[in-house]
Amino acid sequence: MQRIPQPIPYQGSKRNIAQQIMIAFPKQFGSLIEPFAGSAALSVATAYYRKANQFYLNDLNKPLMDLLDKIVNQPAQIANAYEDLWNAQSGRERAFYDFIRDEFNKTHHPDYLLYLLARCVKASVRYNAEGAFNQSPDNRRKGRRPTSMRQEIFAVSNLLQNRTTFASHDYKDTLNVISQSDLIYMDPPYQGTSQSKDHRYYRGIDVEELIDFLAELNKRQVLFLLSYDGRTGDKTYGTMLPAHLKLKRFEICAGRSSQATLLGSHSQTYESLYLSPALVRRLRTNNTFSTTSAVLNKPSRDTQPVQLELGIG
Repeated sequence: MQRIPQPIPYQGSKRNIAQQIMIAFPKQFGSLIEPFAGSAALSVATAYYRKANQFYLNDLNKPLMDLLDKIVNQPAQIANAYEDLWNAQSGRERAFYDFIRDEFNKTHHPDYLLYLLARCVKASVRYNAEGAFNQSPDNRRKGRRPTSMRQEIFAVSNLLQNRTTFASHDYKDTLNVISQSDLIYMDPPYQGTSQSKDHRYYRGIDVEELIDFLAELNKRQVLFLLSYDGRTGDKTYGTMLPAHLKLKRFEICAGRSSQATLLGSHSQTYESLYLSPALVRRLRTNNTFSTTSAVLNKPSRDTQPVQLELGIG
């Protein structure tokens, strides 16, 4: 399997299942728009496989979008800044991490965020109730070496430079830029992960507002995909979206859960992927929907999940 570049380590990234998600892409579309871009793993993969030429990346986490902007448009500057930080930590790794974390929460400098993401536990972002980054460092490692980080940064820059617009607005504001020719991919926070004491996301999401947003996209006949709920073994994350949206759902095997591995379990994680009615119609028109239609017509958590066959050309 070919390796897709990614300088930003980010728990929950769709990097490992991007190829499976892309089998549901139409053959032709305008821009790929991500209202919940995160580390932009899917857009990077889409550019890598030359499935789109224009990208619109939005996330309410402005420091993260500023970091992506730097990686794409000023790769040498962010690579040099990361190298300086990585070298400066030598011999005082824990104290230096804590210092940079405090400085990031004051300034939101992109290079500080990249360093923190490279060193924090399990690449798992955590924010406190005030929105401050508060994850601890992984004291067993110093973070990706500068030479490797530089390679990843420049690889992503080469894929997305001069083709990407960055924004940091409420996801609903993307309605102002979406057209019927675009493809929208959404990866909002799972229910139950952003409204608890464990603040994994910059801000939570209102489920009813999301449903209204999806209904509006359907009204406009927009092509969209949505990763939303999932399960590991018998444990589910979130409630499936309502039937009135008429979305088609299937499950993608995301591999063994890292938490399950630590507990000695062999449970696999499955993530749901929903397709909009307009996208399903497009795929059927292009005769590219037949291999998955049997699964999508009657999706159920009670049935054995189907591992989709890759069809990347």
